[in-house]
Amino acid sequence: MVVDDEPTNIQALGNALKDDYRVQVANSGDGALAMLQAPNRPKPDLILLDIQMPGLDGYEVCRRLKADPQTRGIDVIFVSARDAASDEEYGLSLGAVDYITKPFSPAIVRARVDTHMRLRHKT
Repeated sequence: MVVDDEPTNIQALGNALKDDYRVQVANSGDGALAMLQAPNRPKPDLILLDIQMPGLDGYEVCRRLKADPQTRGIDVIFVSARDAASDEEYGLSLGAVDYITKPFSPAIVRARVDTHMRLRHKT
């Protein structure tokens, strides 16, 4: 799942992953949580989550995901323009498995997603 309020980022991330993965998208934190809480809807294995969004920011979305037994096992990778070490450290402390800064390289995104998906399937 890709969660970002910028359509160009959603498109770029979706295009980077669409050949190898089914990609769901949400353009807000609230929208992502609603999709994830919908009954009988399959949960994604991984969420690429922007931090700076109107309404719920990515940090709060991650907090809520990790607090809910239904979603706490979903891996989160933050994809953000915030590039300070403290932002990355904070995101990882909330339970994210990785942190990618914008502007991102599609090849790097694919490589990191592939790595986390392989690790997920091995555990």
